[in-house]
Amino acid sequence: MKVIYENKVKALGACVEEFKEMGFFIMFGDNAPDELKDYCYSVSVNPIDGEIRPGQIFKVDDQEYKITAVGEEAPVTLKGLGHCTVNFSGATEVELPGTIYVENKEMPEVKVGTVFQIIEP
Repeated sequence: MKVIYENKVKALGACVEEFKEMGFFIMFGDNAPDELKDYCYSVSVNPIDGEIRPGQIFKVDDQEYKITAVGEEAPVTLKGLGHCTVNFSGATEVELPGTIYVENKEMPEVKVGTVFQIIEP
């Protein structure tokens, strides 16, 4: 197994819980626009060592979620801005280009210090 992406939550926007009911969350680097900051998990801008694709694992601390679909913009914005939406619907068809879709399981508890990883099995 190879970790191709890793990041750690530095701060929580005041409104991040609002999206939990809809089954997704947003992460964004330090340069998040002011109108989005309250809705995002703040992370660093970190490199991606490989290609993100379905079948890999999106890990949140010790919880693992199989990636089911990857929007074409998601790796670009994740690498360049630390920005990505993670949707827990289990969708296999991409609806939004900046989104990584993962299997439909209960969303994880995310707090300051939570580690996100994308793993090539």
